Amino acid sequence: MTSASRDKEREGVKLVHENDGSVTARDLETGIQRGDDTRAEALAQLAEVLRLEDGDGTPIDDPGRFLEEEMAINTDDLEAHDEPPEFLR
Repeated sequence: MTSASRDKEREGVKLVHENDGSVTARDLETGIQRGDDTRAEALAQLAEVLRLEDGDGTPIDDPGRFLEEEMAINTDDLEAHDEPPEFLR
């Protein structure tokens, strides 16, 4: 059985001020982290990723088309061993 104090260590967000001046926000429960120039931007990025992790988002039906139209990546330039980003798998 876990104690209440141990559970609290795994809840919330940890902010780290990096040497380059950026801020990293880390969700203690999932370990997911995102960084940006400011605390607010890092937290906004983290919140967006956590929403997507929870299934809130639009499924990508055609990964190749998404890469070309949304990410400006020419799929013809990808090598056979190149894999799509994890979120497209």
